[in-house]
Amino acid sequence: MTTTIMNTSPIPDPIQAGLASGWKVIDASTLDTNRQFDTDVAIIGTGAGGGVTAEILTMAGLKVLLIEEGPLKSSKDFKMREAQAYPSLYQESAARKTKDKAINIMQGRSVGGTTTVNWTSSFRTPPATLDYWQKHFGLRDYSPEKLAPWFAQMEQRLHVAPWAGTPNENNNLLRRGAEKLGISTAVIPRNVNGCWNLGYCGMGCPTNAKQSMLVTTIPSALSRGALLLTRTRAEKLNFKGDSVDSLSCVAMGADGLAPSGKTITVRARHYVVAGGAINSPGLLLRSNAPDPHRLLGKRTFLHPVVLSAALFDHKVDGFSGAPQSIYSDHFLHTDAIDGPIGYKLEVPPLHPLLFSATLNGFGQRHAGLMQQFSHVHTIIALLRDGFHEQSPGGSVELRDDGSPVLDYPITDFVWDGARRALLTMAQIQFEAGAKTVYPVHELADGYTSWSGAKKAIESLPYKPLLTRVVSAHVMGGCTMSDDSKLGVVSSTGRYHGVSNLSVHDGSLFPTSIGANPQLSIYGITCRLASTLAQQLTGKPSPVLQSA
Repeated sequence: MTTTIMNTSPIPDPIQAGLASGWKVIDASTLDTNRQFDTDVAIIGTGAGGGVTAEILTMAGLKVLLIEEGPLKSSKDFKMREAQAYPSLYQESAARKTKDKAINIMQGRSVGGTTTVNWTSSFRTPPATLDYWQKHFGLRDYSPEKLAPWFAQMEQRLHVAPWAGTPNENNNLLRRGAEKLGISTAVIPRNVNGCWNLGYCGMGCPTNAKQSMLVTTIPSALSRGALLLTRTRAEKLNFKGDSVDSLSCVAMGADGLAPSGKTITVRARHYVVAGGAINSPGLLLRSNAPDPHRLLGKRTFLHPVVLSAALFDHKVDGFSGAPQSIYSDHFLHTDAIDGPIGYKLEVPPLHPLLFSATLNGFGQRHAGLMQQFSHVHTIIALLRDGFHEQSPGGSVELRDDGSPVLDYPITDFVWDGARRALLTMAQIQFEAGAKTVYPVHELADGYTSWSGAKKAIESLPYKPLLTRVVSAHVMGGCTMSDDSKLGVVSSTGRYHGVSNLSVHDGSLFPTSIGANPQLSIYGITCRLASTLAQQLTGKPSPVLQSA
């Protein structure tokens, strides 16, 4: 297979250059005493929401403090090795799970959040999703037309454009098989600049081509005087009347696993929660934030993902080349949005540790397939949850130690979508020339014909822990609506009943997006942060002026 290299010029490491120039960054694991900080705005989380907010508020002249539980890493640390990347860059070493352990959830945990380790797929919020929000949650200003300038702003800022390189074979097989069945496909937009087409995006970009918050908005904010606290866990917002009086944090040890014993208190004019779905509701629940209608943590969505692996005679090398460049929405919008659950088709990058941990089976059969790793192809189906009464999502709860966990029961309605998606993926793989297809289900076998696979998939029992389900997209839990009976946060991102608290991340979404959510978070947060900057300074936001 020929790999298209888009650029081979190394891009300088902005983190190392910035640190050398005197950026204000404190690794809390090194503190030998308790500390207190005062600022205009405290931003909890440095991912898509926190990063965009930090840049816009510092552009407006506000004093900003960023709080990140994970470490500050940069391209010098990204060695394209799973054993290093997962423990240092992901929540719970990339093994975060739902309460019943039935769904594995991949979320980032370092400066840049999930944007540092995602696969760069960048889609605007689908119009059907926005229409549903308008009708069911009263979000009148959330239309494609009104959001378009904000998406355009962030697409330009982060170099979002359809991937111009040749798709790797993993993506090409999806396209070839789908086209033979008359299933439409398209090219995925990616947020990259000078991409080397390596295929290891999930382990941190070693060339700084991925336009994550780590190399774009965070450096921008730090260059304008923001202070960054790393290895700092936001423990509790302390309320006084109808406002947040302070934020209590704990310093983490150098391993990032346990508190060091030192504490940090932050006092700010305004607080922005941007820890991502699961963590943001978790912080607000620990803080006993106002929740008169018991909505906090509810309606948390995942895009539950089911997988189909296939073995080909030729090499696929799914670890090489842009991870995601071809997709299909053919089965996402074919029914009414509140009809049978729809799904988006993509492929994941294939790396040995992640693949072996996700693959069903054990023993000799598992080992035999791993020995043919370079010949394996995988398709994933992202189920669009949240648009039907039988797809209500899950709820974020607190464990006894105060840590958040997502309870996500899978209904028969969702299982029906999983079954239909496995059928679709198997048929596409056979059309693309697969000699054996392996639905990722504990009771499935390898099937050498479409008819055999179809019969088996239709008869498999669909239950937790039998059907392998994963997710890298967590949304909701702090539902956005101007009606406080429907949401805990207003359409401007302000928390209902609290004068100086906002939420700026994917936890705002009333449903799942129906597409990879990072660009939705970028564009919507750009709008929210620009409005907040104007409110806090009394001056037009610099972004508002150019949008």
